Amino acid sequence: MTTTTARPRISFVIPLFNEQENLPELHRRLRAALDPLDIEPEIILVNDGSSDATPTMIHMLSQADPRVVGVMLSRNFGHQAAVSAGIAECTGDAVIVMDGDLQDPPEVLEQFIARWRDGAEVVYAVRTKRKEGLLKRTAYGAFYRLLRKLSDIDIPLDSGDFGLMDRKVVNALLALPERQRFVRGLRCFVGFRQEGLVYERAGREAGAPKYTFKALVRLAMDGLISFSSAPLNLITYLGLGSCVFALGLIAWVMGRAIIGQRPPEGWASTMVVVLFFGSVQLLSLGIIGEYLRRIFLEVKGRPTYIVRDVKRHNENLERRSAA
Repeated sequence: MTTTTARPRISFVIPLFNEQENLPELHRRLRAALDPLDIEPEIILVNDGSSDATPTMIHMLSQADPRVVGVMLSRNFGHQAAVSAGIAECTGDAVIVMDGDLQDPPEVLEQFIARWRDGAEVVYAVRTKRKEGLLKRTAYGAFYRLLRKLSDIDIPLDSGDFGLMDRKVVNALLALPERQRFVRGLRCFVGFRQEGLVYERAGREAGAPKYTFKALVRLAMDGLISFSSAPLNLITYLGLGSCVFALGLIAWVMGRAIIGQRPPEGWASTMVVVLFFGSVQLLSLGIIGEYLRRIFLEVKGRPTYIVRDVKRHNENLERRSAA
């Protein structure tokens, strides 16, 4: 905790994409959780190009509640970009990132702030249970364990974006130049004093999940490519293994020729060898292509997101008084 004020300013960054069914309940539960706390809250609602009534509802909440700030992106840039936009807009002494579907319960926010007051600079949430289906739970579990095993930095198991960051951590994140962001990985990369907070992740309050299978696969790929050199090392190991296999095959054929035995005839053995080496080459090209893709995206220098408008309570009051 870096602030010395009695009532620290805490920002809550919440990305939203078509969450009109959850937003009223989210705001109600946030108020109930934050009102008893001795803090000055700032609620950053980031509209990630929603096509439903979410933008209108954010505008209404910013008019009615001075603690609410609406950040309206120009289109849908994705969850990680929306989180980055909210972090860039917030002004708090500490920042808490949470999802808007109420799977991250507002009732545990007090525990994050208590850990921060005790000296933690990053408090990340660790999920003990998930309310998704078996397939998704298995996929998430496998991804986090694979990422932890292969990552070049220490990334906690079963920890997503839900968590608190001190202002110095936020400033460090904002100073990082990369545009394709995997926020939970960057949070670990910057270091500082980090603690885990165990909680039970709830199911969605309403509506369908916004992360499609394709988006989840892309998120997993971004995490692996951004924080692990293991895929590139795999190409090296495959190349060495292929060479050993080829040398062994040559030695076997030559040995049979020396002792007067003819090598087996037919297309089967030839096709197996061709398909094996072809598969290794295609896999290697795919891995290299993913790294080149990220380099290409970074070199282009396009922004991670574009903010169309920011809705603040004071600005809304000024517009009404000037009308």
